[in-house]
Amino acid sequence: MRFKKPMADLRATYKRAMKISIIISLAILIFAFKFFPHLEDKGMALEGPQELFTVEDIQQTKQENRPPPPPKPPIPIEAPSDDVLEDIEIEDTEIDFEAEIEAPPPPKEEIEEEPTYFVAVEEMPAPIGGIKAIQEKIVYPEIAKRAGVEGKVYILAFVNEQGEVTKAQVIKGIGAGCDEAALNAVLKTRFTPGKQRGKPVKVQVSIPIVFKLK
Repeated sequence: MRFKKPMADLRATYKRAMKISIIISLAILIFAFKFFPHLEDKGMALEGPQELFTVEDIQQTKQENRPPPPPKPPIPIEAPSDDVLEDIEIEDTEIDFEAEIEAPPPPKEEIEEEPTYFVAVEEMPAPIGGIKAIQEKIVYPEIAKRAGVEGKVYILAFVNEQGEVTKAQVIKGIGAGCDEAALNAVLKTRFTPGKQRGKPVKVQVSIPIVFKLK
């Protein structure tokens, strides 16, 4: 093995040299600040044109509070139905040419509305020839003669615009065939038509028929 000489070993003297160099550097700096405090570097003074800056008052912006947007309309959602559809049975659509076809029902007869007859008008209908003309058409029933039946039969006659009696009915009768005799006599009688504001109209009128034995 070879051994190095202590003088050739630089690592041993490294720390000592480092300390000495730091001490020398500090001594130089102290000496310079103490004896040359007002050193000015004339060559390093650089002067340039100065720019003036104007400060303007900037108005601070204010944030406007805008109203919130309207809410969106709700989207309708179809609720599931609890109703359960029943199974639909489809019948056979084949045509059976041998099957008997029922005849269609007869058409319904239209019911004609009965004409409206006035109860009271300006000019009431009157039998042509008066009540006497009706009395002359009456045939006194034999049963009423034998039973001695007498009295008044009231007939309601329906007279149209031509003065004809379209129908008649007994309001109050005395029986013994007198009611039928009075009804037939009124149906055979012609009337002067009733008038309302100068125009012929349909009118119903009550006529008394007297039955009296001689």
